[in-house]
Amino acid sequence: MNRTASPQAGTDPAPPTDPGWAPLAVLATAQFLVVLSTSIVNVALPQIRAGLALSDAGQAWTVNAYVLAFGALLLAGGRAGDSYGLRRVFLAGIGLFAVSSLGAALAPSAAVLIVCRAVQGIGAALLAPTALALVLTLHPAGRARGTALGVWGAVSGAGGAAGVLLGGVLTGSYGWRAVFAVMVPLALAVLVATRLLVGADRPRGGRMDAPGAVTVTAGLVAITYGLSGPWVIALLGLALLGVFVVLQRRSADPLLPARMKAVAVPGLLMALLGAVWLGLFYFLPLYQQSVLGYSPLEAGLTQLPLALMISLSSWATGRISVRLSDRLAGRLVLPAGLLVLAAGLAWLSRTPDDGSFPVDLLGPTLLIGTGLGVAFVRLTTMSSAGVAPSDNGLAGGLANATRQIGGAVGLSFLTLLPSHGAAFLACAALTLLISLVSLLSALPASSTRKA
Repeated sequence: MNRTASPQAGTDPAPPTDPGWAPLAVLATAQFLVVLSTSIVNVALPQIRAGLALSDAGQAWTVNAYVLAFGALLLAGGRAGDSYGLRRVFLAGIGLFAVSSLGAALAPSAAVLIVCRAVQGIGAALLAPTALALVLTLHPAGRARGTALGVWGAVSGAGGAAGVLLGGVLTGSYGWRAVFAVMVPLALAVLVATRLLVGADRPRGGRMDAPGAVTVTAGLVAITYGLSGPWVIALLGLALLGVFVVLQRRSADPLLPARMKAVAVPGLLMALLGAVWLGLFYFLPLYQQSVLGYSPLEAGLTQLPLALMISLSSWATGRISVRLSDRLAGRLVLPAGLLVLAAGLAWLSRTPDDGSFPVDLLGPTLLIGTGLGVAFVRLTTMSSAGVAPSDNGLAGGLANATRQIGGAVGLSFLTLLPSHGAAFLACAALTLLISLVSLLSALPASSTRKA
């Protein structure tokens, strides 16, 4: 495919005609590690608490330090890739991720562990958006991009469930340090393979919008932290985001340029889906262990059907998206998938104390996995549609940031609900809202005017 000229011709990376699937496998492995590191720690928390004498706050920060650093820096990480080179920033991120994982595995104290987890989040914020941007660059359009995003959705979904399973196996067999140690050789393998298989791109150049990066990062951290702590900090975060908006209007080269309004609706929907996504993987293991009495390993094994359905659904959605994208049927794929997801969550919300696996877990999780795979791939595709190659890093940062921050904000509200069932039911209601908005967005303009 020939590259068309653009106002920034000569600065956009020139994707190869046929990159093959080996680079995608490497970049997808990096995405798998990012998702895995979010969920694998949860099962090991009791052992970590005993081993390092963690307080309640220390236990929470073992998770939050990673989530906050990751979510707040994704936008800056994506733009850094556009400015300084996608592969260069990706390699820096995966290297930082490997070193911090090793530090966490060897941490002699709670303070060192929490610092290493924060650095791990910084590394993830650099590698996640640039990995997605490299995938978009290597597969610029057509069926290949649909298939690539299907694979991307599959590994993202599988990573959440795999974290619970691997966390249980490693913690039970080798202790809590193994959940961090296992990521070191995998990250180093990705680093080496990237240098060998992924070609260097030409950066856009220009200076990083430092004031914008500082204000948006500080604002997102303050909001996320304030929702589970003093509300005045969350209000400070909102004020900082207001300053960020003002700075973006005045900047000659803003971190978030006005042309990215084209993906505003997909970004909002991805944020809402993030709340459902994180809520599901937070409350489902809790229900399995605290109510049904499953061991960590049993909880992980019973999530394998969920991971399998997310993977299959993501792959299938990626394959058919290109053929249906210009038809009304293609625009209805997302609302339909969300309705399936809502039905599964509503079924799961029954949460009986004596629930059986075939009826109360397997049935609903098969529906949930199908709907999640469809929703994630379609929204990721929409989040990059019409974006110039020079903004691929920013598009990747937005897609990841909205899901991560939406998940953190949503989870803070879901944890206020009185039961696991109420949380699942709230996720079902939120999914119906996403489906309604996506349906209205999918209808042709003439149809919406008649309505």
